[in-house]
Amino acid sequence: MIFMNTKRPHILITNDDGIESPGILALATVLEPLADLTIVAPREQSSAAGRSLFLWADGKISRRSLLVNGRPHDAFAVGGSPAQSVLHGLLEVTPARRPDLVVSGINYGENMGTSITLSGTVGAALEAASMGIPAIAVSLQLCEDLWLTHDQSVDFSGAAYFAALFAGWMLAHQLPADLDLIKIDVPSGATSETPWRLTRLARHRYWDPLVRREDGWDSQARIDGGVTVTPDQFAGDTDIRTLFDGEVTVTPLSIDMSSRIDLSALEKEIRTK
Repeated sequence: MIFMNTKRPHILITNDDGIESPGILALATVLEPLADLTIVAPREQSSAAGRSLFLWADGKISRRSLLVNGRPHDAFAVGGSPAQSVLHGLLEVTPARRPDLVVSGINYGENMGTSITLSGTVGAALEAASMGIPAIAVSLQLCEDLWLTHDQSVDFSGAAYFAALFAGWMLAHQLPADLDLIKIDVPSGATSETPWRLTRLARHRYWDPLVRREDGWDSQARIDGGVTVTPDQFAGDTDIRTLFDGEVTVTPLSIDMSSRIDLSALEKEIRTK
């Protein structure tokens, strides 16, 4: 059990790139002045895990130490998915003190459009939201070759600035109805001066799948792919177009996946013979 200064807010930090990712350290560095931190993340790289609860996960928790603003800080590596890391964090690491906010990231690579349900970064935030805790998923646009790396040359300072900006706002305000988490995607090379825009989720895949197979159907294969979309495919108020325009995209999301259609009208249409 972890005890902290209960006069300060409490943020649980997680990610899907793993506990060793420089992105999680960049996030902790800017959030530490705002709140007490609990850092709980997957032991291994877990990108594209979505909100999965791995059946094969061992669930082991090991204590690590991260140097945050010049001071050692406990961190906890979980044998499991990003969503499982959130659950182990809430139920085992800090059961006596519920976080005021969960922040997932900073992810190597953007999470956009209808592809976000693939994202372990967003999946962790969704898991927190399903437990009634406001959440942020923050990602940095990068070339695809860096998505599964821990490349030390990546500059997370712009993404970290916006993570702290919106974390501070969420700690100070109660979220309106039907807003459970915020997805932030930061363009490569962004600074604190980069404009940001509230956006809606583009109703389109961002990452297009491709099967890579060694030979016939009985040979080994993997789902690969890449980004093939272009800016002209999207309206200006979408997350994908905003990122292409070089602005930070801030997308409010709801865990209520119900269609917002007129249910009475649909029922009448279905029942009409």
